[in-house]
Amino acid sequence: MSIKTTGKYGLTAVSLAVTVALGGASFTAVADEATANNEKIEQIAVVGTRAAPRSVGDSPVPIDIIDAEELAKNGSTDMIDMLVTAVPSFNSRAQPISDAATLIRPVNLRGLPSDSTLVLVNGKRRHRASVIAFQGGGLNDGAQGPDISVIPGVALKQVEVLRDGASAQYGSDAIAGVMNFALNDSSEGGSIAVQSGQYYEGDGATTTVEANLGLPLTDAGFINISGQLKQADATSRSVQRPDAANLIAEGNTAVANPAQIWGNPEIKDDYTVFINTGLDISDSAKVYAFGNVSSREVTGGFYYRNPHNRGNVFSLDDGATLLVGAVNGDPSSCGIVPIPKNLDGSDGNVLTSQPYQDVVLGDDNCFAINQLYPGGYTPSFGGTVEDKSFFAGVKGEIAEWNYDLSAGWGNNKAQFRLNNSVNPSMGLESPKNFNTGAYEQDELTANFDLSRFLSIGGKDVSFATGIEYRKETFTIYQGDEASWKAGPYADQGFVIGSHGFKGFGPESAGENSRSNIGIYIDTETQMTDDWLVNAALRYEDFTTFGDTLNYKLATQYSVSEDLSVRASHSTGFRAPTVGQENVVNTQTSMINGQLVQSFIAPPSDPLASYHGAQPLKPEESTNFTLGAVFESGDFFLTVDYYNIEVIGRLAQSSPVDVLASSHEDLKALGVQNPELISAVTFYTNDFDTTTRGVDIVASYEAQILGGDAKFSYNQNLNVTTVDKYNPDTTDEGKVKRLEKGIPLDRFNLTWSQSWDKLSANLRANYFGKYFATHADDTSDWGSEIANSAITLDLNVSYQIIDGLGLTVGANNLLDQKAQRIKDSAYSVVGGQYYESGPFDYNGGFYYGKLSYSF
Repeated sequence: MSIKTTGKYGLTAVSLAVTVALGGASFTAVADEATANNEKIEQIAVVGTRAAPRSVGDSPVPIDIIDAEELAKNGSTDMIDMLVTAVPSFNSRAQPISDAATLIRPVNLRGLPSDSTLVLVNGKRRHRASVIAFQGGGLNDGAQGPDISVIPGVALKQVEVLRDGASAQYGSDAIAGVMNFALNDSSEGGSIAVQSGQYYEGDGATTTVEANLGLPLTDAGFINISGQLKQADATSRSVQRPDAANLIAEGNTAVANPAQIWGNPEIKDDYTVFINTGLDISDSAKVYAFGNVSSREVTGGFYYRNPHNRGNVFSLDDGATLLVGAVNGDPSSCGIVPIPKNLDGSDGNVLTSQPYQDVVLGDDNCFAINQLYPGGYTPSFGGTVEDKSFFAGVKGEIAEWNYDLSAGWGNNKAQFRLNNSVNPSMGLESPKNFNTGAYEQDELTANFDLSRFLSIGGKDVSFATGIEYRKETFTIYQGDEASWKAGPYADQGFVIGSHGFKGFGPESAGENSRSNIGIYIDTETQMTDDWLVNAALRYEDFTTFGDTLNYKLATQYSVSEDLSVRASHSTGFRAPTVGQENVVNTQTSMINGQLVQSFIAPPSDPLASYHGAQPLKPEESTNFTLGAVFESGDFFLTVDYYNIEVIGRLAQSSPVDVLASSHEDLKALGVQNPELISAVTFYTNDFDTTTRGVDIVASYEAQILGGDAKFSYNQNLNVTTVDKYNPDTTDEGKVKRLEKGIPLDRFNLTWSQSWDKLSANLRANYFGKYFATHADDTSDWGSEIANSAITLDLNVSYQIIDGLGLTVGANNLLDQKAQRIKDSAYSVVGGQYYESGPFDYNGGFYYGKLSYSF
């Protein structure tokens, strides 16, 4: 049942709750009375309007509200996994071998990347993560969005998901929509819970402890503290690589089995603490503050380096001969060491060959990296992610104006490390473990918002205006010298830097900042008792690339007491982040089944500009939505169509080959050792897309089986078309991934049943066909259209005594397997299943949870 507002914005339960939400602290007592009259008042959404926060059914734009109880019905304690099952147009996937994306998992809403969705906490802009998704992202390739996994469910009252463009209301990043995480504001009681589980395969054991405590702050305020501590073991869905198996068969005893682990990373010491507080300082003013401190250590796998053929480490000719270095600087003083071949074309054991014994082991002047890693090596990539934020403000009412003055700071830092690797250019003197440097994202935000009701032409008009200042800083910290230096053997063909993830050198390290100012006007009125109209206009000016002006129009019309129709039209933008404008990195990518070392350069870098990079500019979008809301008794249904056109989409380019013919030109431009760079990628605005879809949300409540039942159905149909692209920087594989990388059709059907002390939840998740890729390889070798699948989630809870409850359950109850990699790529890089799928490739996960509330 929705909560209706009056046509003239009278003092109904909703408008009173709205006044409190926007700063009218003097109405707290009246709002409490309103809450008592309608127990669903907490289902009011603040996003989508600056007038009266309203129920889902009364909103002119589509909004999902997921309360804390619904979030808790998921076996995962990761916020991303909770939302994937609650919002069908919200997608994410695991990141087994994805460079920095392993540390912070990217997400997407309505088929757009993570940085196209604006994230708010208590209505305030959340800072970005420092990590940029260079690999493994698919739609998120090159995205830099916030890290929402640090927000624990225990800290929340509800999550509001606005599925509509809102740049004119909230600024950059709101092309796909807005997610607002409303923190728990209880001034009493609390809870503590311990949950433990693991995958059916017997790995990935996860233990989570979480707690919440609400305390009064005098008799006019509250302080609410939430904390979560989590540990998660790694998983392995690996098989032995054929090349590694052959080495073992030939007598190489230094090769591990499996040589490469393909699975989820290990997560240790994952903790987060959130504090939310508020205090009435007068009848018309309230101060508030909230923030968090979070940290986690993540360790994942990397690709196996074959000791016969890994380019610029073990060989220069794809495994025909071994790469042998000369201490005296003259490679011709060392002999040639061919890789022995069997009659069937497979490799023999070079370690036991006579040329290896004579040249590498018999001559002190000559060496090979095989002496450090006779069985090859698989680097271990990981890091520590630290996240902090603090916001404070005062809001209230002066002379019929509601005001909200606030300022906040957010910081995210990822310190990277690479173990079990080598800087080949340093030869046998190279260390094996490296601190490769760090990325840090730092943001300052200040807001001043005003709102009131005006009488214009005999109508009450909600009028809101405000100004926002933001400063965004992205810093790259230098790694250990050994992780980036060009050793004495670089000119003999040995690659520079820690292999797999080159450390950041002095030329890469540094700080870059940008600031901007935004000014908006937002109006809303009831043209008639049945017709609501909203309009917004926003101007923003950036110090780096100029200004932008965006607008939004939204309306809702009540056809009858049960049926209303709604529509919106807006323009939007997404500014390139400071990180995207300045980031550098070296990554190992899979192209046509081969590992290729590529360098990510800023568009202003000579290497990138030589290959076509241009200064970045904001994406521009146009959004249309059209929908209907039907509500009758205990049945609720919304259907919304959306169309999102994005011009000049920003993403990482496809790898552009660095040709030998360009080496001299690049050296003249100041590029160091271009002969050791296979390919370059950079950020570019080189393609346009149109995303169309339909969201269906339905629920029904009934009394069955002697208890209370609720049925919920959520469906998303989503189609993205790449309208234009530059084939020099965006290849066909990337286009196919953009268009088909997520299921075209997804739905969740949930049955929640409760009795006196017993409750159960059964959810069916359908995932349609999608373009599956292995190790980000979009060629025919490592990709195909994957089949649709259905997974089932089940949990059962029992109230042992008052306040003490036990829950047992399973995600993917029937252990539905992910799409198996087709035979041409199966096991070649150690994996069994396509990791790019929409559900967890690790299979079924069971868990138990003991919780106590007081």
